[in-house]
Amino acid sequence: MRVVTWNLWWRFGPWAERQKAILAVLRELRPDVVGLQEVWAAGGGNLAGWLAGELGLHWTWAASDASERWQRRIGEPGVEIGNAVLSRWPVVEREVLRLPAPAEVNDGRLALYARLDAPRSQVPFFTAHLTSQPHASAIRRDQVTALAHFVAEHRTGTDFPPVVVGDFNAPPDSDEVRLFGGTRTAPVVPGQSFFDAWDYADATAASATWDPANPYVHPGLGPAARIDYIHVGGPAGPEGIGTVRGVRRAGDGPVGGVWASDHAAVVAELTGGGEDASGVPAFST
Repeated sequence: MRVVTWNLWWRFGPWAERQKAILAVLRELRPDVVGLQEVWAAGGGNLAGWLAGELGLHWTWAASDASERWQRRIGEPGVEIGNAVLSRWPVVEREVLRLPAPAEVNDGRLALYARLDAPRSQVPFFTAHLTSQPHASAIRRDQVTALAHFVAEHRTGTDFPPVVVGDFNAPPDSDEVRLFGGTRTAPVVPGQSFFDAWDYADATAASATWDPANPYVHPGLGPAARIDYIHVGGPAGPEGIGTVRGVRRAGDGPVGGVWASDHAAVVAELTGGGEDASGVPAFST
């Protein structure tokens, strides 16, 4: 099962040209499931819906309840922002979690849960977007605490471990990422822990998903860092379903001269979901 997470930089920059570049990257990746953050909806159109239609995927999305805070940044009223899931398999259940934040910095960050009806076992899938201020580690700790409980409420009834992706706006050694993982410190929910898919990466591979080499990244916002994640619940399910087999970046260069987003995507290959017990894919494209 090929999983992708990607922050799409909402309607910033040359968004119409970037939209085509986003599609080109995803079309080449041929994902089974994608967790998206900073997705726009405006005038009856929705970026996630358009991508799903072009790629032949199912989709669901959830809008922020504070889109007006984002609209003031681009001077374009009426444009919503939110998270979305694209999936090769039908979405049979969904729920939204509004992530906690103090009123002065609350710009409507959320987590979206979608249960995917994959052939071997339903997949509990989550995409989240945490507060971005560099000094907001305490806020993000509260957010991952809420997120961990949200996952615990929806992970049952299937052999497939939960898959939690998103833009955590924090590096791997941060308090909030370690707290959510629950393997380098005590977990939020007793007995619930997550593997960081990047721990399975080639040690020499470029890992930064927020990188000043991208012209859309302001160099004054800090050095290159890995702040986007694919987390997989542990241990793996029966016959190893949910085991990470490989991981890499994507969307980390221009497409036809256009960078698709200010973030690079993360792509992970997991055992199961779209495979039968022999490991042979249960779908064809």
